[in-house]
Amino acid sequence: MRKFYQKIKKEDPIVGDILLKELKRQQTTIELIASENFVSENVLRASASILTNKYSEGYPKKRYYGGNEFIDQIEELAIKRAKKLFGAEHVNVQPYSGSPANIEVYSAVLKFGDTILGMALDQGGHLTHGHPVNFSGKAYNFVQYGVNKKTHKIDYEEIRKLAKKHKPKLILSGATAYSRKIDFKKIHKIAKEVGAISMVDMAHISGLVAAKLHPSPFPFTDIVTTTTHKTLRGPRGAIIFCKEEFAKQIDKAVFPGMQGGPHNQTTAAIAIALGEAAKSSFRKYSKQIIKNADCLSKELLKKGIKIISGGTDNHLILVDLTNQNISGKEAEKALEEIGIIVNKNMVPYDKRSPFDPSGIRIGTAAITSRGMKQIEMKIIANLIFQTIQNKDNTTIKQKIKKDVKKICKKFPLYKNEL
Repeated sequence: MRKFYQKIKKEDPIVGDILLKELKRQQTTIELIASENFVSENVLRASASILTNKYSEGYPKKRYYGGNEFIDQIEELAIKRAKKLFGAEHVNVQPYSGSPANIEVYSAVLKFGDTILGMALDQGGHLTHGHPVNFSGKAYNFVQYGVNKKTHKIDYEEIRKLAKKHKPKLILSGATAYSRKIDFKKIHKIAKEVGAISMVDMAHISGLVAAKLHPSPFPFTDIVTTTTHKTLRGPRGAIIFCKEEFAKQIDKAVFPGMQGGPHNQTTAAIAIALGEAAKSSFRKYSKQIIKNADCLSKELLKKGIKIISGGTDNHLILVDLTNQNISGKEAEKALEEIGIIVNKNMVPYDKRSPFDPSGIRIGTAAITSRGMKQIEMKIIANLIFQTIQNKDNTTIKQKIKKDVKKICKKFPLYKNEL
């Protein structure tokens, strides 16, 4: 891939140089951000393909431009693969990303001011699940639920009580910083009890759902959204799934409601990623993601580092650093200095600011894509612990940085030219 970017550098030295630097950064650091992954070379190829040249407002066989014969074939293939992989009735692969997809769903089935029940950001939810600074929280009346103070797990009975009290038009489940399995069927039943639409945002766990390693929201949930770039290991895009009764509303909300022409190169990359996710090798990969997260979590616990809910069932670990004399912001900075990339994150009932919270969020999807297994998790846990303990010791951090580079060299990223 270096040669690929060197060609760009000859024509545009500034952009080419930045691309080469970013390639080196990815190759020489341990990527533990839970919402990131490394796509296959074929997904990369499709993402940079000639399909970016085509404008395709509308849907297959109903475009507003000519010359879309092959674009239609790509989109129809992506839809077919998504339906088969997840068992969905209707699929829209045009959303640009996860946040627009969620807003498009609200727009499709609700009126401004309608009540939605969703998970609070500081409890593990997402900005688009009703945070006041987000459009979702401004346009709709969100009532928010969280996790139990003692177990840090979702309290389904509390969701039922809130649903009966507030009578929401839609109940949203799914999270961005929750490490346990979610009982989507139980939440769907609560929605039906109060006459609400059930919606799941499975952005973080869609790859695990595809691999049948997490309870699926299909076929009972009314509407499901996902990004395609996390555990699904695809490009930066999104998909909306729904029951047939919502199909026309959803499609109309995406186009012309919120978007113009789809990003055809991304649609092709999504089709490839869905094809990859249907293979037995992807299930094996997904199993290793969970094994790695479980191992890393247990190793951190052994060192006295607190893990929210006491462990993990998926790819994600939420770390509470309140007993380590370091904030999430400080930990993120110290770890980046030695080549381990995480993100600061609030923990449930956090007393600190979102800009300098008590925790960090860790995920194992990207490092598993590089081929790392439990033995590396034990090493990484120790490197994290040593860095936290020595955040101000430059000499020790330089030694740890060398250890990080050794691991990365053992598991090379993108060896081949595109």
